[in-house]
Amino acid sequence: MDERRAVHERSGKVLAESLETPRTMFGRGLGLMFRKTLEPGRGMWIVPCNGIHMMFMNFPIDAVFLDGRGRVKKVYRRLPAWWGIVPLEWGAHSVLELPPDSTRDIDLQRGDQVTIG
Repeated sequence: MDERRAVHERSGKVLAESLETPRTMFGRGLGLMFRKTLEPGRGMWIVPCNGIHMMFMNFPIDAVFLDGRGRVKKVYRRLPAWWGIVPLEWGAHSVLELPPDSTRDIDLQRGDQVTIG
């Protein structure tokens, strides 16, 4: 897995200091399932991806769906553990899975640029 960071360009705020990026289809499918927690400042960038589920998730997350150019398509805050299937986000190319409340103080708007690198 690669380690990267995600920054919301308009505000300059860091969404995640360290992003895991699963390289295989199995890794993308497994995602954060079965983990006990996701530490503040960490996250997972799943690419390609336009839909997620919360089954076998032991903690809530914030999820930020991005298009192929890294622009925000949809933001979900505090998706509950074991909640079920999140609707597919048409036009999304990837998703950032972040600790709960990671996006609370960031005014993420549809079309905002997120830089991952």
